[in-house]
Amino acid sequence: MTLVQEIVEHADIGVNVADAPGDLAAIHHTGCVAAVWRRQALPAFQSWIDGLEPDQLPRARVIVPPDSVRETVFQICETSGTPGGEERTRLIDDAAALADVFNGLMPTPYLRLRFDVVTTNACRKFHIDAVTARLICTYRGTGTQYGVSTDGADPRQIFTTPTGAPILLRGTLWPEQPKSRLLHRSPPIEGTGETRLVLVIDPISEMGGTGDVACACNTA
Repeated sequence: MTLVQEIVEHADIGVNVADAPGDLAAIHHTGCVAAVWRRQALPAFQSWIDGLEPDQLPRARVIVPPDSVRETVFQICETSGTPGGEERTRLIDDAAALADVFNGLMPTPYLRLRFDVVTTNACRKFHIDAVTARLICTYRGTGTQYGVSTDGADPRQIFTTPTGAPILLRGTLWPEQPKSRLLHRSPPIEGTGETRLVLVIDPISEMGGTGDVACACNTA
């Protein structure tokens, strides 16, 4: 069974499968608590990102206006020493496009962008983030894991988002009732030698205030 098939077969837990970025709008539908854009990275890009040394991967946490994302990600790559070329441009363009999609679905004056380079069991506990919604895309390594909690405990069935496939998740500040029971976590990878590169996008209502910024974890 492929990861994509796994997502489709478990759509009854409230996870919608999107075949195009606009389909992520399903997050606004009643009963949809998350949406996964079913896509795969181009082989050349995946080989490039997987082959970089961990200290060459972009890493940063910034808050920017939506129209400044592309330039900001370019500067992050420059500062991080991410090698230039066609594949880096593809990464920059993709991050900017995901930010644009997210802002279209969750209009906000500012976005928090996080590029996390993960080699440990960061945020291994299942949780829901204290935001209205969050977009996560794992460009390298194992994707975000999720499942439904039926009794407050960890999910009995755990599903893994495919590498390169963005997932949009409702948070605890989403206004609809009842609240989502879909929990997610960063996959435990400590000791495996794996390095993950994760992009996280959150909405921010105002600079210098708390806004919609609280996080239940540091990565995903």
